[in-house]
Amino acid sequence: MKLGTIVQNLQQTAILRGADGRARTLAAVCEAAGTLPLHDVLSLVRMTGALPELLERLRETVDRVPGFALDDADWSAPLPNPSKILGVAFNNRELMKKAHRDPGVPNYFLKPPSALLGHGKPVVVDPDWGAVIPEPELCAVIGRRCRHVTERRALKSVFGYLIHNDVTSHGLKFRKDAIAVTYDRDMARPEFYEWRNRSGPEDTDAYYVYHTRSKGTDTFGPMGPWITTRDEVADPNDLHVLGTLDGETFTVDHTGSYRFSVENCIAEASRYFTLEPGDLISFGTTGKGAGRFPRGHKSLLMGVSRGRVAIYIEPRGGLYNPIKHQTGGACGRRRLLGPLGISLESPWTRP
Repeated sequence: MKLGTIVQNLQQTAILRGADGRARTLAAVCEAAGTLPLHDVLSLVRMTGALPELLERLRETVDRVPGFALDDADWSAPLPNPSKILGVAFNNRELMKKAHRDPGVPNYFLKPPSALLGHGKPVVVDPDWGAVIPEPELCAVIGRRCRHVTERRALKSVFGYLIHNDVTSHGLKFRKDAIAVTYDRDMARPEFYEWRNRSGPEDTDAYYVYHTRSKGTDTFGPMGPWITTRDEVADPNDLHVLGTLDGETFTVDHTGSYRFSVENCIAEASRYFTLEPGDLISFGTTGKGAGRFPRGHKSLLMGVSRGRVAIYIEPRGGLYNPIKHQTGGACGRRRLLGPLGISLESPWTRP
């Protein structure tokens, strides 16, 4: 089953997709199924963690409810209010070839929910931000609260999967989110340098990089349009990934290229973070190029390029977002906010 969120009358509305491709509101399907009334995806995720049979009742009911077309839908991120979004850096064997040392465990970063963006809405980039690139990724929605989950049971903690474009600005990262320091010899501990090559014991430089602006700027988290429930994904480590710019392929890869499997990433994360229902974990970008994009997503500079970035992961369909150039990015001008913080004069209006 597929779930999403659209904006109707300035209100975020959860929807389910029927076999005919048309949408039904979650509230209408719940009413027809005789279940507790639910109006948003996060509430459904939380409820199905406690009552797994609820999802089956909705699946049996959805096609009995009249549907509506989505041709002019105003999409939100499918789950717009997670408690946290985790990303996995360099989780691709091709990208790991450039590393000084293989860390042996997934490297994580956090992305703020305010970066989330719906299908069809523009990623807003200031050309002065330098290298801003798309990163096509598979993302999981956690379905139940868990800590110290084993790899063997990790996939059972997943509610569903969706597409994520983990937009990243290397320009912002190195200009504004990074700092280098030189430690005094008595303060230079061995673990400060295990991750990189050193020129010798006199090399006591340390580099601090914080993925804040570089990953968390407004509109840098396109997701959707649908969450596909776990039962429809036989193996998340066996999915094809395709990225295009105006129909021209810039990357073709496979989730089998992950350095760390989906279940390994979930299990390792749960050793440090309590994973809550609705939390999102994005498993890493593609590493292979295509055509005039020899380095794949790294060859597509969004501050220079124009057009529509599309990401496809079987069987979740496609996530489309045009590129928009604007001084200061999405926060570059004052916006009048309506209910739920939805902009009434927004740079995210439909293209």
